Amino acid sequence: MALSNAQHSQLMRIYEQRQLESRRRLQKRLEEVYAAVPKFRTLEDAIASSSVEKARLLLDGDASALDSLKETLAELLVQKRALLSDAGFPADYLEPDFFCDACKDTGYIGTTPCHCLKKETVHLLYTQSNLQDFLERENFSTFSLGFYSPNLVDPLTGRSARDAAVTALQTCQDFARNFSDTFRNLLLYGSTGTGKTFLSHCIAKEVMESSHSVIYLTSTELFDLLADHTFRHTEGEAEAAYDQIYDCDLLIIDDLGTEFTNSFTASQLFICLNERILRRRSTVISTNLALGDIKETYSERTFSRISSHYTILRLTGDDIRIQKKLLQSGGTNHATP
Repeated sequence: MALSNAQHSQLMRIYEQRQLESRRRLQKRLEEVYAAVPKFRTLEDAIASSSVEKARLLLDGDASALDSLKETLAELLVQKRALLSDAGFPADYLEPDFFCDACKDTGYIGTTPCHCLKKETVHLLYTQSNLQDFLERENFSTFSLGFYSPNLVDPLTGRSARDAAVTALQTCQDFARNFSDTFRNLLLYGSTGTGKTFLSHCIAKEVMESSHSVIYLTSTELFDLLADHTFRHTEGEAEAAYDQIYDCDLLIIDDLGTEFTNSFTASQLFICLNERILRRRSTVISTNLALGDIKETYSERTFSRISSHYTILRLTGDDIRIQKKLLQSGGTNHATP
């Protein structure tokens, strides 16, 4: 799990707030007990005084002071519990009320992240990935091969749309399943509406649920961010976003080729992809461009990095968005489930 300093600080602020709320609830209960049982405060004062007195004796060399203190505190504790019980309060009424008892709202058990911190991390990554609105409806469990015809043959590869989709689905599932152990990159390309973005969303959901950071950007958003950093010298959150382009565990670049292309975008794409390869940070790219168009638009050296370091998956078939509209309006779906 590779969180930036800003992300980790954001999570720790959540836990600081939880600890503060826990102390507030405890203080409110304590004041309630004081009002109902005035003698309870007297006992607490006695505990404090006894602790100070015994500490002084211990410092003066009285070795028996510690044992004596323990006995005194045990007796006073029994009296406190009896007072609470007699007043109708539960025995644990003045125990800390934690959001997570396992880590006591610190986020860690020793040096190991608590299960609640892992859950909060996934939630944060979802929120910051630009994908939270998609992943509930676009994931591996909702991906359907029924939109890919076994009878529609790709003239470029000689494979049916269904066969290509099966290969792509299995490859993407394997990519996500083994993400923690294997450095890989994917290029999803093919005609419009054949599920490339959908599959990238499927990958993102699985990767984030294993507590890895994912940044999803359209190509236009990516190059706008790179331009802002290069020409406007951004700071703060914008600078952190720029850093995450290179440091996040998985970068998804969607619809490559839809941006306004020029020498700047070509050079920046090479720098981005090359740097992430050097850092062994995985990247998934989706595009409607043909492989030859990628080489022509972004340079041969960029295409060389892709062809050498990416698994290339081609998706073909009828536009799924149109098929869905036909199904909703009672039309005919060309593919068979």
